[in-house]
Amino acid sequence: MNLEASFQKYTLKFKRPSGTSRGVLQEKNTWIIRLYERETKTVSWGECSPLVGLSWDDRPDYEEKLKEICQRIQEFPYWLDKGLEEFPSIRFGLEMALLDLEKGGKGLLFPSSFTKGLEGIKINGLIWMGSFEFMRKQIEEKLSQGFSCLKMKIGALDFDREFSLLRNLRERFSERELELRVDANGGFSVEEALSKLEKLASLKIHSIEQPIAAGQVAEMANLCKKTPLPIALDEELIGVNSPEKKFQLLKEIKPQYIILKPSLLGGFEASRCWIKAAEEHNIRWWITSALESNIGLNAIAQWTFTLYNDMAQGLGTGGLYLNNIPAPLSIKNAKLFFSPEQNWDLSVFK
Repeated sequence: MNLEASFQKYTLKFKRPSGTSRGVLQEKNTWIIRLYERETKTVSWGECSPLVGLSWDDRPDYEEKLKEICQRIQEFPYWLDKGLEEFPSIRFGLEMALLDLEKGGKGLLFPSSFTKGLEGIKINGLIWMGSFEFMRKQIEEKLSQGFSCLKMKIGALDFDREFSLLRNLRERFSERELELRVDANGGFSVEEALSKLEKLASLKIHSIEQPIAAGQVAEMANLCKKTPLPIALDEELIGVNSPEKKFQLLKEIKPQYIILKPSLLGGFEASRCWIKAAEEHNIRWWITSALESNIGLNAIAQWTFTLYNDMAQGLGTGGLYLNNIPAPLSIKNAKLFFSPEQNWDLSVFK
């Protein structure tokens, strides 16, 4: 291929401050890669979307690496195979752009009945941390929109207040009517985690993501062995690159679920490797976006549909921003849909 490459930084603005146990987000930087194939005059796009304080490639030389890749784009097989082990979000953005280029540069990376607009992807409704009233309001909004699976971030309020919100929900809806997931983002201490899990289990919670901070493998393994409700690994997977290390981590911890975020794990192929390791250990999984713009969300959603996982996926982040890229994605009846009759608007990029 006779390629040119460039990139542009883009700052996404949240509609309202979005809280996690690591702090409150008001904006998020992302980098859009543009590829141009001179012979066919095809243009394609990919998104490099690290998360500050979480991504393995949240580092000061990030843009320098992007510049190097663009200058040496003709060596792209090297970049995907060996050159980006320490830059998973860049690897994903490049993988995305190359796949888009291969398919004609129209944003149809994985053609399916999803991209034809015939089927949607079941998603969970995300409840951000905040004041008691703010979280309660979000819950009511999601319920009115028809969501039957809610994911609530916990750790910002007093645990008893968060528990009361969940208890109120469970009193209104049985576990068959409403699936409740919680995400602690590593916010529990090792000493308190089991007692909190026991309390949450009384509400028939579906699962809890990353109850204790990543990197405490023995402690997490012990917690997964004793837990009264299923545990899903999330941050624990970041930075584990080789197939052998992936297999060994899951063998040692034995979680009930893992959550796959391609931007944080190095892309589609790296995520497929996690899926293979999980299935060898009888561990279930689902896919979640990582606050990408609609460019990244589109690619992740199309790929997710091809995996035929019947669980609710974490792909409802497209409406979080004031200035997201206009795209043919929409949420209807708690499902994410692609509308092929609608066009992309990429005019914001030069």
